[in-house]
Amino acid sequence: MTRLMHGFARTTFLCASLVLLTACGDAITKSSMGASAPATLNPELQAKAIAEVREKQAKGARVWCVPFARTASGVELTGNAGTWWTAAKGVYSRGNEPEAGAVMVFAPHSSSRLGHVAVVSEVVSDREVLIDHANWTRNKVSLKMPVYDVSANNDWSRIQVEGTPGVLGDARPVHGFVYPRKIGPQPVAAGVSKS
Repeated sequence: MTRLMHGFARTTFLCASLVLLTACGDAITKSSMGASAPATLNPELQAKAIAEVREKQAKGARVWCVPFARTASGVELTGNAGTWWTAAKGVYSRGNEPEAGAVMVFAPHSSSRLGHVAVVSEVVSDREVLIDHANWTRNKVSLKMPVYDVSANNDWSRIQVEGTPGVLGDARPVHGFVYPRKIGPQPVAAGVSKS
């Protein structure tokens, strides 16, 4: 009986230790300001976006950045890429901090007059992210392409894309990031009270 009690106590201790370690691990992923843990890219949405691209390519149809970003992020905006920043105002959270799963909205400029959108697949550091996007290379999807913040204020307003390994493109303007979180009142499910 003593062995049974000792085994029970040991199991209880191990379980309690795992709970504490999990809590500590969660605390490590949060900032000291109490922000939530970093977002992650939704692999189901990414797979769906890639499948849609393959289907279009098989039919000989053109692949564009907007439908890919919409599907891969879950951000339901329409219009040219350069209009997404304004279109998201009051609908989706926006900001200048990269987050996995967020849409990076490139501002229109001389070599991309309609702008461009890409989905952040990973935040590498405060000055580097990896993005997934379509039509950077005509009619193709590029996954985990490095992007560097080259803005003077570290606010992601100017970036360089490493479109070819080891080669950075020209600096480009960015409006910011649209996060896949709607703002404002959310619909209430039937039979659920608001209180």
